[in-house]
Amino acid sequence: PTTQYTMAELRSGLIRTLQGRRKRLRNTMLEITLLDKVNDSKDDALHLAEFCRPILDEVDGIKLVVNLIPWNDIAATSGPAAEYRKPSMDRVLEFQKVLIDHGIMCYIRTTRGDEENAACGMLATKKP
Repeated sequence: PTTQYTMAELRSGLIRTLQGRRKRLRNTMLEITLLDKVNDSKDDALHLAEFCRPILDEVDGIKLVVNLIPWNDIAATSGPAAEYRKPSMDRVLEFQKVLIDHGIMCYIRTTRGDEENAACGMLATKKP
């Protein structure tokens, strides 16, 4: 919502940029943060696959990887983060399966530190 360009325009710019690089510099990773019931559905995964397909088809020699990052639920009680929750692992795995079934290399980022409230962003919300 903060960009003046459509997703198609952004994708076209990415494709043009990658096509102008040497083949060994065409590896690209898209980082996607998944939010429970916001962008973690099968339909959302299909939209992402549709976004990625032209990149794979038009950029010779590209290695495109999608890295799925489940939202780190920091238990915020106010502000924008208070509205978001971590998606279930079942939904994350379904999302990943859709992408893989469409020929897109996809990984799920392993979260670390959740048990100690030390994962990314968690310490900022804790009060002594």
